[in-house]
Amino acid sequence: MRSSNLFELTPRLAGLFAAAVLLAACTATPPTDPEALAAYEEINDPLEPTNRAIFDFNQGFDRALLKPAAEGYREVFPSGVRNSINNVLHNVRTPVILANDILQGESVRAVETLTRFAVNTVLGMGGLFDVAGQYGMERHTEDFGQTLAVWGFGEGFYLMLPVFGPSSPRDTIGLVVDSFIDPIGYFASFPVQFGRSAVEGIDKRSKVLEPLEEIERTSVDFYATIRSLYRQRREDEIRNGEPGGNVPAPSISFEFLEEEEPMPFQPTAGVTIDEDAKPKGNEVSELQQ
Repeated sequence: MRSSNLFELTPRLAGLFAAAVLLAACTATPPTDPEALAAYEEINDPLEPTNRAIFDFNQGFDRALLKPAAEGYREVFPSGVRNSINNVLHNVRTPVILANDILQGESVRAVETLTRFAVNTVLGMGGLFDVAGQYGMERHTEDFGQTLAVWGFGEGFYLMLPVFGPSSPRDTIGLVVDSFIDPIGYFASFPVQFGRSAVEGIDKRSKVLEPLEEIERTSVDFYATIRSLYRQRREDEIRNGEPGGNVPAPSISFEFLEEEEPMPFQPTAGVTIDEDAKPKGNEVSELQQ
């Protein structure tokens, strides 16, 4: 059974989804001009006034709490330690990734996910090091929102969730379902679950401190840029990185949203972490707040 604390959390998640659906009543009035109407439908953001208000709230939350926490996280922990924390966070998410691999009919990726978990848990000291990655088994992410997309469900309108950030009805449902798939919720206390979520959020935010600052500085409309980047990233995740899709790409690159190369395993007599090491590649982000 899940802990009583998780039973307390579940109605909140359900309430979050219910609130998202009820927001549909707050849609903006579509324009009557044909060209403006076509642009309105392409953007697919009928809740824009409400979404922008929530976006402003998220920006305030980010400035007051999340960004300072991420900056402190980078100051306190050297890059090697942060990479290991990220590796562990990805490793414990394996059951969710594996379940969605299977639900999407991705048998090869499912086997790879399970193998990665076994190798990194045993040889990578509980997931601290991505040993499997050194043998060509690259990490990937899956969630139930992507599974619904593979099953043919449309994303629906654009939705900005408080704290959680950019989403859609499809991805909001996915968020709730994934919370039930994740076995951590069945065994860990609420403080442990909350702590894990907090560390995940801070870790992800720490990886995009400079990119987000640059995007905000150069964007004419930061909200619209985030909306475009979110959709482009989700299309890429659903296609597993394959070319295609029909989401108009924004003028700014979203390469920094890609996963960074995990910290390589060093098969020496002792495990060493280079405090001056620089993260390789580009970082993972749920481009939020």
